[in-house]
Amino acid sequence: MGKLIYAILSDKADSEKLNALLTGMKGIADADFTAVSFEQISAVVSDIEKAGLIANQDNAFAFAKVIEILEQQFPLLPMRFGSIMESPASVLQMLEQNYPEFQNNLQKVENKSEFGLKIFCDSEKVKESLSTKSAGGNSSPTKPEPEIKKSVYIEYVNKKLAEHRLEELLVNYVDSVIAEFTGKLTQWNAVSKIKKMASTSILVDAVFLLNKDMESQLVQEITDLQSRHPELNYTLTGPWPPYSFVDVTIK
Repeated sequence: MGKLIYAILSDKADSEKLNALLTGMKGIADADFTAVSFEQISAVVSDIEKAGLIANQDNAFAFAKVIEILEQQFPLLPMRFGSIMESPASVLQMLEQNYPEFQNNLQKVENKSEFGLKIFCDSEKVKESLSTKSAGGNSSPTKPEPEIKKSVYIEYVNKKLAEHRLEELLVNYVDSVIAEFTGKLTQWNAVSKIKKMASTSILVDAVFLLNKDMESQLVQEITDLQSRHPELNYTLTGPWPPYSFVDVTIK
């Protein structure tokens, strides 16, 4: 019988609160929870037969639900589904060996939740719009391109040059959209991870840690951005436990 680890959390002087919460909960396979503690942190675990842990949707959802309930009460670091150790003693040893890293990460996520933001668009339509605006705003004469004489590839070269300019316009546009939002994140002291141009339809794919009491301001900011950029589709998710901000390599 192994120990399935759901999360590492900071219970400080609230071990009684943690034990009371765990008493009313059940884990995967209807198992009871226990807390393995070392100084100011605890690992929330339940008994599990290794061969009996099936990686299906129901178990994954049940695992995530436990983490969400715990996160509402304690700063925590969610563990990967299927994190199993042999015994309470091995869990305790793991906590002791990684204690400084766990503490640093728990301090980073305390009183914060993770949010996700994806910005979708039809990139071809956006590029067409940007090209039209660029052409309309250019009042000075366009400098003629150098003539490529006696070349059968002139049309190909001109086409590639035009495509490059459109991509450049799109990248600059995405940078300006990101700058609008990251300006607010900086004001809010948020920690963020942003992927630009994640695909042809996803201009921005971002996750960030934000103080829990800032959720209403965040929703309003996304609403304002959507109204300023109707050609884009802003999709906000969360609040979530800080899945994307655990920076610990278990020893």
